[in-house]
Amino acid sequence: MISHEQLTSGSSTLDLRIASTPTRAIGTHTLILVHGLPRVTGMGRQAAGLLPELAEHLASESGWLVATGTLSGVGTSTGTFSATQWRQDLASIIERVHDEDTRLSLAGFGLGGALALALAASDERIKGVATFATPAHLEPWCGDPHEFRQALLGAGVVGEESELLPVEALYNDVLAINPMGAVAALPPRRLLIGHGSDDVEVPASDARDLLEAADGRGELRIIQGAGHQLRADPRMVATLLGWLDRHR
Repeated sequence: MISHEQLTSGSSTLDLRIASTPTRAIGTHTLILVHGLPRVTGMGRQAAGLLPELAEHLASESGWLVATGTLSGVGTSTGTFSATQWRQDLASIIERVHDEDTRLSLAGFGLGGALALALAASDERIKGVATFATPAHLEPWCGDPHEFRQALLGAGVVGEESELLPVEALYNDVLAINPMGAVAALPPRRLLIGHGSDDVEVPASDARDLLEAADGRGELRIIQGAGHQLRADPRMVATLLGWLDRHR
């Protein structure tokens, strides 16, 4: 079963879905799924579309409480993307679902994985992070700053164009997430790094770089033949479920 609610984050209103199962004990574990940043024309409203279904499946199979929210500018959530705003959004979701009796983990896709690492680096309540198709190096991932901003406008992750940060401010705000620095602060907490061997958007070498930055203290899973879109790949789902099961 999955519940739907709205959550205020600054001036944004986020859609939040929380999945649980009546047939298995939820226990003391909570997982938050974090979507990536769409840069394909028109994809801003669809970027997180598969995550509620994934949340229900994970909750049913694991017994964990699984939450997923659409961050500012994505789906039917209001507001406009910035890395700072998305950090605030994820922090707001964490405050909503976490309590002192739960062990909290995050699982992020693409830039959502980098965001999860960044939050975990400064929040000891987060006991584990799983990343999938996550860039280790954001400068090459963003590409040209002007083209990056134009891609976000085309994707539609904005309320009004005037709300999107100027070119250099937007670019530097994203680079400040610093996934390599963030992942280094995660051990001895749990870390899973999943990546497709045929990912043309983020090379699989980025996954190895993240693991190296964590001093090798994590699990690396390269999914053979998989591309960048891992959310619906059954091998990714099985990998994540196994990771959850090992950390009851």
